[in-house]
Amino acid sequence: MSEQKKQTYKKGFPAIVTHMQQRQDALVYHEGESLPPLDIELDPLKTRTMLRHAPELGSSRSSYASKYRDLAKEFDARPALLHLHGLLIANMRRQDQPPQTAALFERLWAQESEFLLENLDTRWLVSAVTTFGDHGQTALRRQLGHSLSVLFGMMKLYETERLYSGRHPDQTFDLKTRSNEKLAMQMDPFSLTSGGLDVNMLGALWQLSEQDPLIRPLAQRLLQLLVQDDRTVFRRLLKMRERRAKALKEKGIRKKSAPKAKIAAEIPPHLIKTDPQQIRWGLVSLVKAPLPQIAAFVAYHLDLGADRIYLYLDAPDPATVQYLSGHPKLQVTACDADFWQAQKKPRMKAHQVRQSWVATQAYQDADVDWLAHIDVDEFLLPPRPVPDILADVPDDAAMLRIMPAELLAGTAGAEQFKLQPSYAGQPKAVRESLYPTFGAHLPGGFISHREGKNFVRTGLMGIRVGIHACLQNGRQISNRVRLAGGYLGHAHAPSWEFFRDHMQFRMQRGSYRKSDEKKFRLLDILTFLQDEEGEDGLRLFFTEVCEATPRLTEALESHDMLLRYPLDLPAKLARHLPPLPAASADKDSA
Repeated sequence: MSEQKKQTYKKGFPAIVTHMQQRQDALVYHEGESLPPLDIELDPLKTRTMLRHAPELGSSRSSYASKYRDLAKEFDARPALLHLHGLLIANMRRQDQPPQTAALFERLWAQESEFLLENLDTRWLVSAVTTFGDHGQTALRRQLGHSLSVLFGMMKLYETERLYSGRHPDQTFDLKTRSNEKLAMQMDPFSLTSGGLDVNMLGALWQLSEQDPLIRPLAQRLLQLLVQDDRTVFRRLLKMRERRAKALKEKGIRKKSAPKAKIAAEIPPHLIKTDPQQIRWGLVSLVKAPLPQIAAFVAYHLDLGADRIYLYLDAPDPATVQYLSGHPKLQVTACDADFWQAQKKPRMKAHQVRQSWVATQAYQDADVDWLAHIDVDEFLLPPRPVPDILADVPDDAAMLRIMPAELLAGTAGAEQFKLQPSYAGQPKAVRESLYPTFGAHLPGGFISHREGKNFVRTGLMGIRVGIHACLQNGRQISNRVRLAGGYLGHAHAPSWEFFRDHMQFRMQRGSYRKSDEKKFRLLDILTFLQDEEGEDGLRLFFTEVCEATPRLTEALESHDMLLRYPLDLPAKLARHLPPLPAASADKDSA
């Protein structure tokens, strides 16, 4: 370094240590004065009260007598045991003390911790744990006492400095006033959305206290008082976190989940089938849609050869249940109040959580070899028969991943889907030529999910079926392979009207939310257009990104990113299901 940095403390650490060691001389005891012996009876001290003038000392002017009188005034008319506790601490803050001091201090806490905790204020409790840090009779007591002493000492420093901000100790800062300046020591700022420093520190101290029965009551009382006090940085950060979470939720920004630990699920030999003729496959879906849409979804996949379709109706009505329940390959469950009561669990507020719940339930009861969890607006687009595909899945793979293809609006009856650039070996930059205005901010050029969905082998233990992944015993299953040449057609926005009518829900609670608030993404585009240009701006966005305009279809095809895969839904519906009830058919046509 070209020049020495200025020290906070002159002469550096040698001077700091010297100053620290300049403790007061030991208390001087005059003739006849002493601390009680180690084996003093403690019970009488709990009932005998102190007199503020300490007449038992007579006219002594020793430093011991002076400290004794100071403490007598503080504990006037209070139990003598509290006075003795303070006197022991005062002695141990000096360079030397009578030989029984530390042992007597620990004896008080070993035998009378309940009485001390009930009668001492927090200031004295902190003093006590600090004394354990200096004079604890075991390494663990010294470690925990010193750790808590440092914690409370730092709190005293920064909380004192904070008073100069003019804010009350329970008053949080405004989220908008955060400075972008660097922290000292090249530290990263604490994250309000995902930071765990606070709980890691407090949790470690709590666990350490569990290891020693003598210091445990004192340490845990202090930690409890700390988390109960609304004037600490811990409570202020909690309030700020809650405000931030609420603000992000209103903006449609969801908390990014921490990465899950992964596991390669072991495949028992009896679950492996390589003969397509022996393979049974099925689907599970939590649906909340008009009957015609549900019926088209069902008929399409029955036509593909699905052996079982588990439908969970999120908002069931009797007509829909009656219509769908007649087919032998459909298992229809009405998720009404009786259903959730039988689960012994309240109906989850987030539909994503309900999806995983019912998919896992279907998995546990499945009578098929492979089960896919997809939505009612998603359609398997396999390049060959599904049993042939599943028979070719490697024996050590637990899952088959199917990547999405997004339906282009306006292609009903001759469906066309767009693919992500990576599927066709195209660079990311191609998005900006396909979608000139918005492509740079749309990963994959999609407005719906890009993760894909999965077929999972049934019969595995400890499985939780998620939306885009599956867990085994809480760990994410890693041994999955990707389907080549086949996709999951996602009719996410089949028309401008559908996109417009569902946009607000998706921005606030659905797939348009984002997990990284720093990146400009779909949510930001839609929010800006809605605020600045209204419906006209949103319509221009939809036309550029979602509609099968000649310009977009030609551009996609030139980059091998256009998939033509007619669904032929009316014919398949007629082939597999009875005519729709008149009211449902009329509503759909309207």
